[in-house]
Amino acid sequence: MPRKIIRKQYRRARYILYRETLIDAKEHILTFFGSFVGVGLIGLLNSKYLIASDNLFLIGSFGASSVLVYGLINSPLAQPRNLIGGHVICAIIGVSVFKLFSEELWFACALAVSLSIVAMQITKTLHPPGGATALIAVTGGDKIKDLGYFYVLSPVLSGVLILFAVALVFNNLRHRRYPAKTAYRRKARL
Repeated sequence: MPRKIIRKQYRRARYILYRETLIDAKEHILTFFGSFVGVGLIGLLNSKYLIASDNLFLIGSFGASSVLVYGLINSPLAQPRNLIGGHVICAIIGVSVFKLFSEELWFACALAVSLSIVAMQITKTLHPPGGATALIAVTGGDKIKDLGYFYVLSPVLSGVLILFAVALVFNNLRHRRYPAKTAYRRKARL
């Protein structure tokens, strides 16, 4: 009897491993092109309207957002509310903390990220790359710091709106659906 159970468990584990390692080439192609077009559009704007070395539109947190928005489209962290709200809230916090505590960089960095996390939790807009957006507002170059609160509008808001618009196109091709319907939204309509 135990041998039969072991064989059954082995077959189940082998099946699960097989299913988890399947490669869906079409899915990966959509992910590639979505992220390529999203980040590429931001980079194109940067190269056409700014000196290439400024890289104001291309902030590092957009790369991490692309992983979520194009690669994990059903994740609660990748939904529009989280993508847009998380980045904007964190940008506001990052700029505010920098303006108040720029003399103590270590303190400003820690405070900006920590306040951003709590603010995203309170507003239900948790988006991990948002923490990087706040940190960039504090540690970014002089061009970023000189923007002040305009940093919230551009590059942050304009950049996430581009990522979102591209995500709407590429994530609704084939069998994908973005934004994902959540149980919370369904309950709200009842």
